[in-house]
Order: sequence, then C-alpha cells, then structure tokens
Amino acid sequence: MSIVNKNSNKTFSDLERSVLFYKDTEQPFTGQYTNTFEEGIYCCKNCDAPLYHSSHKFDSSCGWPAFDDEIKNGNQNNGQSSVEKIPDADGRRTEIVCNNCKAHLGHIFVGEGATGKNLRHCVNSVSMNFVPENNPNLEVAIVAAGCFWGVEHWFHKLKGVLGVRVGYTGGHTPNPNYKDICTGKTGHLEALKVVFDPKVVSYEQVIKYFFEIHNYSQTDGQGNDIGSQYLSAIFVRNETQKTVAQSVINILENKNHTVATKILPEAQFFNAEEYHQDYYTKTNKEPYCHFYNKIF
Repeated sequence: MSIVNKNSNKTFSDLERSVLFYKDTEQPFTGQYTNTFEEGIYCCKNCDAPLYHSSHKFDSSCGWPAFDDEIKNGNQNNGQSSVEKIPDADGRRTEIVCNNCKAHLGHIFVGEGATGKNLRHCVNSVSMNFVPENNPNLEVAIVAAGCFWGVEHWFHKLKGVLGVRVGYTGGHTPNPNYKDICTGKTGHLEALKVVFDPKVVSYEQVIKYFFEIHNYSQTDGQGNDIGSQYLSAIFVRNETQKTVAQSVINILENKNHTVATKILPEAQFFNAEEYHQDYYTKTNKEPYCHFYNKIF
C-alpha cells in the first residue's frame, strides 16, 4: 500500500517508487551510496528530512549502506529519532521508515557486533539523497569545552544539529592520538565539530547553547579534568562567526559572568579514534562534568 504523504513535487524512477512507497528492496551492491564515506548528511529521498550523518556509516560488506545510529531531531528537553522502527508482522525483522513522511528506508538488525553500538540500519540507497558537509546550505561550528564525550552528548540534543564529530584541534602536533593528547604537550584541545542546519538553528543559538552546557569560567580545564587539552574555546571559521561569538561573550560579561573562553581561528581538525565517537551512547553512561544550565 502506498504511503499517504508522497511528495507530489518530485518525480521518482520505477525503482525509487517501488522501494519508497511499496517497501521493495534494491539489489545488493548496486546502490549509489553502498561505498560512499564522504562527510555529509543522508536525507530522505521523498521529503528531504535529515536521516543519518556520515559518522554513523560503516562498512558492513552487506551490499547496502549501513549505519549504526540515526540523527536525533531533539532539543535539551526531549528528542525524536529521524527514523521510525516498525516490527514486521512475522516478528523476524524491524522495518525502518522516515519519521517525517513514512517512506520506506530498509530494515534494522541488532546483535551482529559490527560496531560498538551493535546495531545496523540496512538502508536502500534509492531511499536517500546525500548532501556533502561542505554544502552551502549547512554550517559548521567547532567548539571545545572539556572532555568531548559530554560536549557531544549535549549537542546531540540540540534541534537543528545534523551531525557531530569529536576530535583534536588547535595544536602543533600532526595526526595526534588520544595518548598524545593526554600528555598536554600537543597544544591541541579536545573539540567538537558540529554540523547544523541554519534554517533550524542559528550559529548564535549554537554558541549560546555551548555556554549553557559547560563551566566557561574555569581556567584550568573542565570539572575534575585538569589540563590544557580541556580548556574552553571557540574556533571560528570566518569574521562573521568571530563577531557572533564575541557578541555572546559580551552578553555574558554584561551579566557579570566571568568568561575564560578563548576565540581562536579555525585550525586543522583531526578526528578522534572511533571508540570516542558517540561514547555515552555506546556505553549507556551519562556525562560526569557537563550539565545543561539555561542562561539566555
């Protein structure tokens, strides 16, 4: 049976129509995105709703694009998954559909052990469109606020954020690893790259939220995490971001808040090891030094 909210403004091929609206499956190893690992966002082919960030994608050798998580279209009070999970009538599999328009995506499998999340979204390429991260319709913010596990955890909850990636930036050591960072001698900070949709959340709102989830007055780290790698900073990509970041700091200082956060020019961003990505989701733990505190 066809879904109700098919996008009447788009033209679909026979294969796209049969998969999206009649739950068919494309042949394995034939899809456009099976072996695509460029950074960006995978969106619903029917309604353009963001579904997956490239950081969720992994090589499963199954013949279809595989993801171990989905975008959470939430905020600090609640969160809604970008996909809806519907158990098949026979109980053998779980279908996944776009939570916005209910177009068919594929199926979900658990217990395979392919990634730390032990989860695989098996998605038809024809159910998606890929939007590269450097797409002019998306923006990127790079911030540092102590241990990147907690910063990432909270940014997943901000509505309009499409993807986050933890890593290291601002230092002088090329291709650092976590062991290098822990010495405090690389000059790098534990940081977060935030990809967001400016039509949903502005850069100013992203920066305000950044200040609301950490102690920006601390000068030697964050919480009990002491060291130069845990300092608070905003790495700006252009003069516009610099102006916005400074204006938010001015608001805080006018409220008599002490701000130790530095505004620094964007530097090369090195992705952290995979076990650091989505750490709290993988471990079912909660942040120990990051808490939401509404200020603005």
